[in-house]
Amino acid sequence: MDDKFMLMIPGPTPVPESVLLAQAQHLIGHRSGEFSQLMGTVADGLKWLHQTQNEVLMLTASGTGAMEAGIINVLSVGDRVLVGSNGKFGDRWVKVCQAFGLTVDVIETEWGKPLNPNEFQAALTADTDKTIKAVLVTHSETSTGVLNDLKAIADHTCAHGALMLVDAVTSLGACNVPVDEWGLDVVASGSQKGYMVPPGLGFVTLSDRAWQAYETANIPKFYFDLGPYRKSAAKNMTPFTPPVSLFFALQVALKMMQEEGLEQIFTRHAKLQTATRAAMRALNLPLFAADAAASPAVTAVMPQGVAAEQIRQIMRQEYNIALAGGQDHLKGQIFRLGHLGFVSDRDILTAIAALEATLAKLGANGFTPGAGLAAAQAALSA
Repeated sequence: MDDKFMLMIPGPTPVPESVLLAQAQHLIGHRSGEFSQLMGTVADGLKWLHQTQNEVLMLTASGTGAMEAGIINVLSVGDRVLVGSNGKFGDRWVKVCQAFGLTVDVIETEWGKPLNPNEFQAALTADTDKTIKAVLVTHSETSTGVLNDLKAIADHTCAHGALMLVDAVTSLGACNVPVDEWGLDVVASGSQKGYMVPPGLGFVTLSDRAWQAYETANIPKFYFDLGPYRKSAAKNMTPFTPPVSLFFALQVALKMMQEEGLEQIFTRHAKLQTATRAAMRALNLPLFAADAAASPAVTAVMPQGVAAEQIRQIMRQEYNIALAGGQDHLKGQIFRLGHLGFVSDRDILTAIAALEATLAKLGANGFTPGAGLAAAQAALSA
């Protein structure tokens, strides 16, 4: 049946109909007063969501582009950085830093486990000469469904004096990320995640300390030079042509989020996470990450006796529900069920019911039909 597709992956995430329809408006000039007014409204909403007084700069890019922009605007060739890597995206920041000539120290943890803040503390304390210029961490590691202890790592980084750079691509809009309160210097994210907007906009905010570092950063840049973005943002403009239709969409999405409220948004994601994990346990499907480090954006599952890719295939072909697969060495080993952004109780219950039917079709053993659904319902009703 057409138009019944459900996107249950960690990004791009489902988009509300009102947000989709906002993009159907006639375009306006990006140098017009109308656009300036639109951007001003959006800018205020982004500050609210980021819990910051600083400008949240908007780039025509993905979250990776926003993160790269943050890196190259505050660091110089040869700078020593400390990068946490416990998944696909931590690995990516190591590669990006190396590509720009930075000296990279890696704190690595097995995929599926959280980064240990004590290892950051030890490395930073040992750096008595203050040669470490920045610490880079992925808050919600989408590849494994792990949420790292950003606050603890940021506290150790602040005590040292290094800059704290954060990939918050799947945590902003899903859990509490108080940028100013936690002293986060560079925070990057993307529109296709918790913002409930199609891909195409990257967001990056810099602290005063980060802007001071910008003055001496010497990595070559042009399109991602954030100085012109900051100057244009002061006039509610952009230095280059923006995706105007996505600004319309973002305005509607941010209004929806403000009407729901930050605490309610965080509570909803936490409840969906709890329900999903309860259902997996009831179905005897092993969870890839422990409860204490579980991401509110996505749950990773490593099925036993049934192939993860077979589960994904039947869910897609028979029930029009898309689940994400594993990445790199986890390809074919896990599936990931997203519960980020425009996701409701009904979506989780539907996905769990379809998953139970899929397991039955595959002849999976060790589960009782209806057990997952009952566990999810109980968690959602608690």
